[in-house]
Amino acid sequence: MPPPLRILIVDDEPLARDRLAALCSQLPDLLVVGTAEDGATALRQAVALSPDLILLDITMPGLDGFAVAAALETLSPRPAFLFCTAHDRFAVAAFDAAAVDFLLKPVSRDRLARGIARARAAIALAPPTPPAGGEEFWVPVRNEMVRIAAIEIDRVEAERDYMRLHVGPRSYLLHETIAALERRLDPALFLRVHRSTILRRDRIARLRHDGLGGWYADLHDGDSIRIGRTYLAATRALMGR
Repeated sequence: MPPPLRILIVDDEPLARDRLAALCSQLPDLLVVGTAEDGATALRQAVALSPDLILLDITMPGLDGFAVAAALETLSPRPAFLFCTAHDRFAVAAFDAAAVDFLLKPVSRDRLARGIARARAAIALAPPTPPAGGEEFWVPVRNEMVRIAAIEIDRVEAERDYMRLHVGPRSYLLHETIAALERRLDPALFLRVHRSTILRRDRIARLRHDGLGGWYADLHDGDSIRIGRTYLAATRALMGR
């Protein structure tokens, strides 16, 4: 018998969370591993609990459901999610965000069961997660090619059409876009904090506010990297803030 599907329920309304938990208890092979009342808590729970599926509200204070869905892209393995909302105007945007289903409140038992079935099918078709840190890069150095394992990279910084890979005291230029490089790096090890910067998570010592509206990631080597506004909410949530 396959293991039960691990469920995380995210909704800012306690009654809505309780109702979904009660419905899940009536369906076979489901295990509710946690609940969250806002987006930031949801991301921390997703990292800590590794759910297979998230039942996700859209309109929440702070990080809304779409921001949570975008941040889930950084997790490996990435949990599937389906939206549960009272607002049908979000339907098109929900499927654009790669939700496996879109459920309108109040959610019925039968409708939830169909959504769960779609989620199981999507999870079964998902490609296997590559080994952590298993990617490698070949970069030109003078008249030779040097192999760089992803696990050796401390951070990546964009320089026009190239990426600078920082490896200890040295750095190497790789001709690749930051979006393509981000897809090749394990999101369990690396975190994009700016449109031009990717950091290895364990190189971050702390997140710091400068008092003027800016946030920085201070690294163990003494460097300080500004966090882009677009990436701030997800960075703070995923780093446990």
